[in-house]
Amino acid sequence: MIRCFATLLLASLGSIAFAATTTWDGKYSTERIDVTVVYFVPSDRVALPDWRDRLDYYCRRIEQFHRREFGTQSVMKANVHPEPLVSESDTATLRRGDANAIYYRTLSEVERRIGFGRKDDDTFPILLVLSDINWRALDDFYRLHPDADGTLKFEGNLNNGQHFPGAASGGSRASYISRSGVGRGLVSGDGWRVPYRGSDCVIYHEGCGHTVGLPHPEPQNGSVMSVGQYRGWINQSWLDKEQKLRMNWQPETIPPTSQMELFDAFSALPEPMVPKPGEPVQLKLQWPDDAKVKSFRVRVQTAIDGAWVEIPQAWDNDAPELASVGRFDRPTPVSYRIDAQLESGATAELWGYLQVRSDPNTPPQPMALSKDLFVSPGTAVSNAPIDKWPQGEVDLLDKLEVEKCWTAGEWKLVDGVLESNKAYGVRIQLPYTPPEEYRMTVIVEPLDEINALLLGQRSGENRFMTLLNFRTGDTWLSALENVGGRNVGNETTFKGKCLVENQLSEVIVTVRKSGVQVEVDGHTTIDWKGDRSALSIGDYWSTPDKTKLVLGSYNCRYRFHRVSILPL
Repeated sequence: MIRCFATLLLASLGSIAFAATTTWDGKYSTERIDVTVVYFVPSDRVALPDWRDRLDYYCRRIEQFHRREFGTQSVMKANVHPEPLVSESDTATLRRGDANAIYYRTLSEVERRIGFGRKDDDTFPILLVLSDINWRALDDFYRLHPDADGTLKFEGNLNNGQHFPGAASGGSRASYISRSGVGRGLVSGDGWRVPYRGSDCVIYHEGCGHTVGLPHPEPQNGSVMSVGQYRGWINQSWLDKEQKLRMNWQPETIPPTSQMELFDAFSALPEPMVPKPGEPVQLKLQWPDDAKVKSFRVRVQTAIDGAWVEIPQAWDNDAPELASVGRFDRPTPVSYRIDAQLESGATAELWGYLQVRSDPNTPPQPMALSKDLFVSPGTAVSNAPIDKWPQGEVDLLDKLEVEKCWTAGEWKLVDGVLESNKAYGVRIQLPYTPPEEYRMTVIVEPLDEINALLLGQRSGENRFMTLLNFRTGDTWLSALENVGGRNVGNETTFKGKCLVENQLSEVIVTVRKSGVQVEVDGHTTIDWKGDRSALSIGDYWSTPDKTKLVLGSYNCRYRFHRVSILPL
């Protein structure tokens, strides 16, 4: 899935006017971009004590990178939400489903609670959520995940002793919503909580790349929209010129500044990359040519929620080549942060990470288990790759040809999103026959004042409808219909509004031989147990092929961003 403003004047042998940069599709101006950065904490967790330092650091990094890449043709400002947003749900509830599910669930809650959306001005809005958790259990400071037998296994991106973001349990996602002119991104804990080399690339990649429609370039390269996060910090990456030109950026000559030269050149890599306990650890520093360092500060941390300890520094020339990190008496992860200022007034800030190991192939083990590592033996723990749906899941919108489907009402499929019109009895018969037992996942967005959404299903030889948010007076009703020949009002009826206008919701319908369960945004709405021969469908919602699945709506337009089936 997958942004609008004016004209710039730059001085270079006179005034040169540039047209506004745009989103990838040219639909909206990106001359001014406003990124709202929110720290999202599940209800059963506690915010990091230094969360604001971390978010401010990433905001400064992506702002400097964007300034270097676009000059004054596109100005991006990242604004941190003043307080952590504590979720209405706990970790287990947020993690129900796959990586796509936690993305939609998290973003929908944040968007609703802070009132995010387009404003009256011409600034392009982006919502970037930095979540305190990953899609699946992972201690991102130790880079360990628990197996079902209780053993802890390393999970992370480790290349020649250097740690990069990219754990399979992560789950970062982003989308550009062209219809409403906004961008929405989620960076999971693995992408930001611990400052691996390349974490700042992840923040920009999701928070200001995909959110304006930028794709991954082909072939792969070291740019921030490709594999830059696996090669270095964001100052060592770039945006492809061809991509920027597509966004209406115009090449220009910008005089270098001391600040930008420092941003480009500064790096700090551990020596050795994988130190042993008791071994001195230093950082090899890179500075711009002729840099004169005025002040220099190094701090380290050996627990994600622990104190930052300052390591005194001394040097006897203009720019130190090495910085001391100290010695560590046991195997441990170490985060480090550096603040420097040159005589010119330019400042640098860089965060990094290393692991002290007794054996290069054996990661350090925690002395106390975090929430993500405390798993009772026998508990099922999933760590499937996050860039794929669960094995065997079928995407019903992929390659769907609406014109070949039986329909009532008007249906259109644009950029992989299916949309119904506003009328009574609107429905489309999907070219898919489900197995006896299955789980149907639907990401859906009501576009009008809420009225009924219908999901036509099949259990054995019996068809039925899952009805959500049927409006009657000032009440909304949800139910399976029919049960024992009765429609809404039967024993499965749930009273209350479970969908919200212009907000994405995740609906999961699980069909078993023994019954049907319906969840909306992690909350169980219907849980029916009984003989499936009691299920039936009324003539009003019937379609020609009684074996196929159906989507329907009643006096309300709906967008279906995802419809998938997982055989059970």
